Amino acid sequence: MHPTIFETHRPAAKIVEDSLAETELACFWTDDVADRVAQYPPLDGDVRVDDAVVGGGFAGLWTAIKLKTEHPDRRVVLLEAVRIGWAASGRNGGFCEASITHGEPNAESRWPDETGTLRRLGHENLDAIERFIEEHGLDVDFERTGQLSVANEPYQTEWLGEGDDPEVVTLDQQQVQERISSPTFLGGEFSPRENANLHPAKLAAELARHAAEIGVEIHEQTPVEGLEGSAEAPIRLTTGRGDVVAERVALCTNVFPSLLKRYRFHTVPVYDYVLMTEPLTDEQLASIGWEGREGLADMANQFHYSRLTKDNRILWGGYDAVYFAGGRIKREYEDRMESHRKLASHFFTTFPQLAGVKFTHRWAGVIDTSTRFCAFFGQAHGGRVQYVAGFTGLGVGATHFAADVLVDRFEGRVTERTELEMVKQVPLPFPPEPAASIGINLTRWSLDRADHNGGKRNVLLKTLDALGLGFDS
Repeated sequence: MHPTIFETHRPAAKIVEDSLAETELACFWTDDVADRVAQYPPLDGDVRVDDAVVGGGFAGLWTAIKLKTEHPDRRVVLLEAVRIGWAASGRNGGFCEASITHGEPNAESRWPDETGTLRRLGHENLDAIERFIEEHGLDVDFERTGQLSVANEPYQTEWLGEGDDPEVVTLDQQQVQERISSPTFLGGEFSPRENANLHPAKLAAELARHAAEIGVEIHEQTPVEGLEGSAEAPIRLTTGRGDVVAERVALCTNVFPSLLKRYRFHTVPVYDYVLMTEPLTDEQLASIGWEGREGLADMANQFHYSRLTKDNRILWGGYDAVYFAGGRIKREYEDRMESHRKLASHFFTTFPQLAGVKFTHRWAGVIDTSTRFCAFFGQAHGGRVQYVAGFTGLGVGATHFAADVLVDRFEGRVTERTELEMVKQVPLPFPPEPAASIGINLTRWSLDRADHNGGKRNVLLKTLDALGLGFDS
């Protein structure tokens, strides 16, 4: 096996250690808005409502807004176990991508007859998000920057230009270097309409503010402990602070265990690790260029993602995606210096001209991975309960699309969205432990081997591809 560029061009250990010496174990985004976001009261006693939404992340907030906007006279309540946007919605990279399928290759391999439709709907979805932000004056640092995908290894340059999207621009080494200067970039593709950068914690806070202003009742610190009901009777949600009886319930709980037992094995928690630099000086920023402020990712299976913030910090994340045996979610899993050191080393391999830059924040977030690597939809109790999960780390934009699907289903509308095979199909569940740990970690090892072997996939990966379970985003 050949070493990757990140293994053959490691920066000096002291550069890495010095960069992490004063790093805070905390999410930059949520820290940045901690003293400026509203707090919402816990539920206080039993209530009866028209619509209830469980989960105060992007999917839940968009769904609550759309339900209330469509029926201003209906009583809509949103229940959040901790704080609005505290989990995946506030911890991600802030890439609001057009793809609703975790990349077009994933769509092509699963729904080849719908690829063009899914691409168009994805672009329409991102356009709709941009319009909503502008129309309602949401302060979320939204920048329609496009997406730059780069090849770091010679074999990856062979993949450039393979897609059929006429808007994608293929770049040779000189052209990609003119956009962002890095000795590791050998070529790339620029997708001008594919991505917007934003501040995810601000988006969660602003969506909650708008929801409250139009009459959605938001309750934080109110974990939902149980759900019961039927197709003929309202749904009862039990919490430690009272019961909520609702005609309709939307479950938007991301990686946390589904209140519907039938979907308990359809997602697993995978930890993703992130670093944030201090603000760059004008001289440091000039040394890398990046005048287009594009969202940045590379083409490996274990890929990095990166972008500039409003105050010119660099967010650097990805590569390690760790599943811990047992599939549990624990605060202690966020403090994994092995992953953060690796990220820092890869950062300075990519941008050696930034040696001496410090990281101010390091954190981790839990991704709700599904076996098809993008969101899926479920329902129960005659459609009174609608469910979405499995965004697999690319939900900032896709949650808006998901909310449209949930509302269409609640209203009994047959639309282009609801008739997609992507929406109607439910992926295979993950096996129970210990098979899940064995399978997931063996797959992760195989993806790493492919990155070391010219992208060639082994028997396991080829088998998963044939079964529709392969990862290709």
